Amino acid sequence: MRTLVISDIHGCLNEFLELLGLVDYQAGKDRLILLGDYVDRGPKSKEVVQQVMDLAKNDNVVVLRGNHDQRFVTLVENRNPEMQKIFIKYGGLETLKSYCPFLEDNDLVGAFEFIRKAYSHHIDFLKKTKLYYEDNHYIYVHAGLNPNYENWKNQPERDFYTIRGEFINHKSNTEKKVVFGHTVTVFIHGSADIWFSEDKIGIDGGCAYGYQLNCLEIGTDHKLKQYHVPCRSIS
Repeated sequence: MRTLVISDIHGCLNEFLELLGLVDYQAGKDRLILLGDYVDRGPKSKEVVQQVMDLAKNDNVVVLRGNHDQRFVTLVENRNPEMQKIFIKYGGLETLKSYCPFLEDNDLVGAFEFIRKAYSHHIDFLKKTKLYYEDNHYIYVHAGLNPNYENWKNQPERDFYTIRGEFINHKSNTEKKVVFGHTVTVFIHGSADIWFSEDKIGIDGGCAYGYQLNCLEIGTDHKLKQYHVPCRSIS
């Protein structure tokens, strides 16, 4: 079957749906792999999470966890003050407004409490997302693999959704090519288009930064094709 890979939707529901239409995604016929970061920055984090949950009812949809998803879950459950500052700095307020349109005077405590009670099914879903997925030819992950581990499966959990330069700038310790998001391709090769290297494929087109949302198609003949839609949700 055809494999379609999308990463870093970041609350940009309209672009996500447009991209699925552009690639003519066929549930049950295509394998859809989502590499994480469904929340923050964009205006419709709640709607994106719900859409991903609906898609995940199909056995051919693989849902991975991003660092923004992990931070959101942690804060809803524990509300760490220091992590809360990072959450707000990197687009978390947009997520709270999506879940709590009635949010007044930046009542973060009230917002997190409301989400914990009213959207526990969203939090439970995000907690159960995978750290990685692999098939016969590729490893799919949100951020990357730590080259300091001979067996990448032994790396710390955090590396799967946070690592950047150490992964990008060093050859991976695996024969399979790694498909990842997390690091915007503009910061890797100066373009929002998908980045192809000898052992890695970076697909985060930076929709959350106003660039584009990418999709990598891996055809039944193993040919690679890329699609994108421009960001319209974030100016």
